[in-house]
Amino acid sequence: MEDDIDRLRRREDDLEAEVTWLRAEIATGIHSPAAGQKTSAAGPDVLFTAAEKTRMPQIVTDPNLPDNPIVFANRAFQEMSGYSAAELVGRNCRFLQGPATDPAEVARLRDSIAARRDVVVEIINYHRDGSPFRNELYVSPVFDPAGHLRYFFGSQLDVTRFRTEEGKLAESEARYRTLFDAIDAGFCIVEMRFDATGRAIDYRFVEVNPAFEHQAGLGNVEGRWVSDVIPGIEPRWLETYGEVALTGNPVRFESGAVTLGRWFDVHALRIGEPAQQRVAILFNDITERREAETVLRTTARERTTERDLVWRASRDLLVICGFDGIYRAVNPAWTEMLGWPAETLVGARFDDFIHPDDKEAAAQAVDLLRSGAVLDNLDIRQPTADGGERWISWNAIPQGDHFYAAGRDVTERKALEEQLRQSQKLEAVGQLTGGVAHDFNNLLTVIRSSTDLLRRPDLPEERRRRYVDAISDTVTRAAKLTGQLLAFARRQSLSPEVFDVARGVASVADMVGTLTGARIQVETQIDTGRDADGQPLGCLIDADPSQFDTALVNMVVNARDAMDGEGRLTIRVRRASIIPAIRAHPRIRGDYVAVSVSDTGSGIAPEMLDRIFEPFFTTKGVGQGTGLGLSQVFGFAKQSGGEVAVESRLGQGTTFTLYLPRAPGEAVVAEPVQEPPALAESHGTRVLVVEDNAEVGAFATQALQELGYVTLWAMDAQQALDALARDPSGFEVVFSDVVMPGMNGIDLAQAIKRKWPAMPVVLTSGYSHVLAEEGSHGFELLRKPYSVADLSRILRLAVSR
Repeated sequence: MEDDIDRLRRREDDLEAEVTWLRAEIATGIHSPAAGQKTSAAGPDVLFTAAEKTRMPQIVTDPNLPDNPIVFANRAFQEMSGYSAAELVGRNCRFLQGPATDPAEVARLRDSIAARRDVVVEIINYHRDGSPFRNELYVSPVFDPAGHLRYFFGSQLDVTRFRTEEGKLAESEARYRTLFDAIDAGFCIVEMRFDATGRAIDYRFVEVNPAFEHQAGLGNVEGRWVSDVIPGIEPRWLETYGEVALTGNPVRFESGAVTLGRWFDVHALRIGEPAQQRVAILFNDITERREAETVLRTTARERTTERDLVWRASRDLLVICGFDGIYRAVNPAWTEMLGWPAETLVGARFDDFIHPDDKEAAAQAVDLLRSGAVLDNLDIRQPTADGGERWISWNAIPQGDHFYAAGRDVTERKALEEQLRQSQKLEAVGQLTGGVAHDFNNLLTVIRSSTDLLRRPDLPEERRRRYVDAISDTVTRAAKLTGQLLAFARRQSLSPEVFDVARGVASVADMVGTLTGARIQVETQIDTGRDADGQPLGCLIDADPSQFDTALVNMVVNARDAMDGEGRLTIRVRRASIIPAIRAHPRIRGDYVAVSVSDTGSGIAPEMLDRIFEPFFTTKGVGQGTGLGLSQVFGFAKQSGGEVAVESRLGQGTTFTLYLPRAPGEAVVAEPVQEPPALAESHGTRVLVVEDNAEVGAFATQALQELGYVTLWAMDAQQALDALARDPSGFEVVFSDVVMPGMNGIDLAQAIKRKWPAMPVVLTSGYSHVLAEEGSHGFELLRKPYSVADLSRILRLAVSR
């Protein structure tokens, strides 16, 4: 920047020298003026000849002519202005002016001409094409030997470029100065000093910015030598800057100045001509950062040491494993706990050291980690080197292409839990046996009393009908009691289908008011979220809708009783991604639908929370509940792949939450069942009855015969298949029990379906583990105990299809 300014100034000096030379040339034919005059007179030939030959634009005007017109313009002026001599001569110079011409400069020029004295002005003139230029005008009067004014001689200099360059340089210098003053970094320009051998021995501060003192901690250094400012400065600073000054290679480095007690981040480069030996230095004080880095390094070393100590000292299993299933590192606890040396494990696959029955759960856990989720409390069995096995509970965190895991030996805990479960089972069996005996004895008492009264002679018809109805009602209650027990035991036969929980809750909510009464305020909240189009997201589950309704009603009734007939009941449906830790089970991640029933009742005592789902356990008074409602909810949740949780505070209310797995797909709309037409008397429909129980078989055949059916009774599946083989057309429907010795009813139905596809089969059962686990495989099912009317209806339905 300074070099450009110097070059422009030298150019201006050259032009001024040329003007001086031209004036000297003109002066050879000019003598000194008379008193009061500031210029000489000369002959016109000499004047015009000199003006024509010079490269500086020149004009001559004649004040003795009207309006002081131009009488001569040399070639340089014609080239500069763009006008020819013919266009210039005879016109006053004012036509070269324009809108941007300063009137004050014009006034100065006119005053000087009127006073017949020399004048120098800088004025805006215009080229012939209309473009402006800045003209430095030198005007002098020319007198003849007699002292009369002959001409005005005007020398022109187009200084537009010089002024523009000067403006740019000034603007650039202003920007530089603003930046120089404003930056937070320290900045200085130094001038190096070398000895005779070319070794840097000192440098002088030529210029420093305002931030220099803050960054370096030094003030009042401009113009001083560094040896005076910082006595004993380390030689490496002089050597580094000297190398930059001599070679012109910039450097960037971090270094400490011991004498200043500071660290600096420095960027140095040579500026100006090499002979000036100047270096520009931009620097920042990084003392605090370096100290922080030192602390971090120290802390990192300490943390590494701590980590290594924990790794070696931990009694838990620690492992780093890739998502490819390969162990990368294991801690010494593997050898101490399981007997496997590290060299055996590192590089081996993790599933080679897992019990076969637990490999699927472990693989699912790795998939979970691969998706970015955290693994909590996965209990798996791992073999020991001596052929035994230990239960290990794992927690893991994914990181990049691998995961970190910690495993704790829970073998003793598992053994204690198993002992506790066995103890609880025995206690539950005892409680269940007592409860069943109590309730069934009550029911049997009603039946026994009714049958005894029915044997009395001359019993009126009205009383006979009353006793029969009592027996029928008691059987219905017994069937319900059995169904609740099966639900708790997760042994009931379910008929799952995909349906929307929100709609199911809405339909049940319509009848909740009848169950709760007018003094209980019922509120339903559906909070399932919305999709990208703003539509509510469905909450589909694959479960038995009737059992779901029963579970919901049981929770509502429980909430109603807890509020003693007055309060607020809230049913909420939402989506959930986690089932919280419940009853010693770890939390489970997944996609669930959560149905909560909250009340503002009396709450449940903490010591009771672990027992409320036990069959026949109730906190209600005698005669106010069987203690099987929540057991049904528990069994339905478990059998449907879900869970039920409870939160309660005494005096503040209780919330039961039923978690069920969310199902993909669309809800199934059940078609209404067409009622089968009634059979005519003596219709003779042929039924093959398969029942291994003599009493039930005799009752079934007798009941069917009284309804007009023709029956054949087979005691087991093989007899039934033999009867069908002898006369396939002799039967229109097969009615079979499920639980039988040998081939069960489902296997029999499937065998019949394969050999006689058109033969309808109806199954019946009070309980079957096969039905509970697998369902009825699409065959019609009549649950025991059944009425004669139900038996006839389902057979008619099967035959009519």
